[in-house]
Order: sequence, then C-alpha cells, then structure tokens
Amino acid sequence: MTVLGIDIGGSGMKGALVNSITGEMLSERFRIPTPPSRKPKPMAKVVKEIVDHFDYNGPVGCGFPTTVRHGICKSRGNLHKKWLNVNVKELFSEATGLPVTIINDADAAGYATMNYGIGKGRSGFVVMITIGTGLGSGAFWNGELIPNFELGHIPYKDFIKIEDWAAASAKEREGISYEEWGQRFNTFLEYVDLIIAPDLIILGGGTSKDFDEFKEYITIETPVIPAGLQNHAGIIGAAAAAMHPAPMD
Repeated sequence: MTVLGIDIGGSGMKGALVNSITGEMLSERFRIPTPPSRKPKPMAKVVKEIVDHFDYNGPVGCGFPTTVRHGICKSRGNLHKKWLNVNVKELFSEATGLPVTIINDADAAGYATMNYGIGKGRSGFVVMITIGTGLGSGAFWNGELIPNFELGHIPYKDFIKIEDWAAASAKEREGISYEEWGQRFNTFLEYVDLIIAPDLIILGGGTSKDFDEFKEYITIETPVIPAGLQNHAGIIGAAAAAMHPAPMD
C-alpha cells in the first residue's frame, strides 16, 4: 500500500510516498525547511504543504523529533516550548484532514532499519542512534520496539542534554573536525554502553553516510555499524508506522 511518510527534523521537514509492505520509496523526497520558530502551528502548516505537494489522500505517518506518548508531545526536545503537552496527532490531523500517526523520529528510523534494512532479523538488544540536530535513539528487543528511548537527553557536564555537545549540529555550529567530534560522539556512546549495554548499535541520520570519517574514533566494545538507509529511514519508518500504529501511537 502507498503511504505518505513525513520525517520532521530540527532543520528540515521531509516527505515521500512509500510502499508500506516492502519499504521501497515510490517518489523523490520533498523537503521544506523547518519554520525558524519551531512552533506548533507553523510546523502543522508545513505538514499540510507536504501532503498537498503529493496530492495525497490517505493515512500519514509522521516521525516527530522528541518524546511522544499516545500522540502527545511529552518533551520539547529541540522544538519551541509551546509544543509541550500538545496533541500532535490531533493538530496534524486537523491541519491535513487526514488520519495521522505520530511516532518518535528515531523510533521511526529504527523501525525502518529493523524491518527493511540492516537490522532485519537481528535478535537481542539493538539500539538505533540517529545523528542530526540532536541525537535520537530507538531501542529494540528481538525486533520489537521499546518506544521513547531518548538517550540524547542524558545530562552532561554543563549541558542540559549531551546532544547539545555531541550531535552533528554541534560539529557544524563549532566548526570542529571529524576527529574532535568523533571523540565527543564516542563519549556519548560510552554512556550508552554503560547504562543499557546493547548488543548492537546502528547509526542513522545524514551523518551516518560519513561513517568512514569518524569510525576510527569509536572505541567502545559494542559493535557499531551504519544503517545504510541514512535520511530515508525516518520517512520509511513513519510510513510503516501509519499502517502498524498499535505499538507506537
């Protein structure tokens, strides 16, 4: 079935048509910059613009860049404070006139990777880390999603969240090398390894395509591999979630 998947990020909101059975992208990705305010109403307007771009009429899956519980935003993440406790599901459904499923963006990327990508068939405790404006994370036990594992929100030194220091946005903001940033990212992975001891860590998000640039600075014992789906994983996983919303929505 053809489903519209939308991946909402701190810098861009992307959508594409997806085959929800095979995970195949059926269209080119369409991207609109995230409104600078990152407030609910302007972002809901962009969701509608993406729907209108594809002239689409059907279920929509949206990957959302912070913790969501039953469609309600439970943490502002990198968004405006007005998002806290907003019913994102209702807001986007009203804006588009379509049924919308909301899933944490890293959960969506992980869902795609575990069902259609390199994580398919992997057993044990697998964690997906998406590297972008923040550090998203999705956790899976024997292929089943454990929702809202926001490991990027771990406090670190003077930072409220470690992602403010170790995400790709920090590298861009400070203009640091892959060596320096890779060491920071490895520190984050050391915390992940210590706290939850996963069997495998899969890296997603746009920065994962540059894995060869920083893999030598990752020194944890747990295997760390790139997902391969890169920026498409969030869209694909969100579309799949729209057809299988029970565990996540």
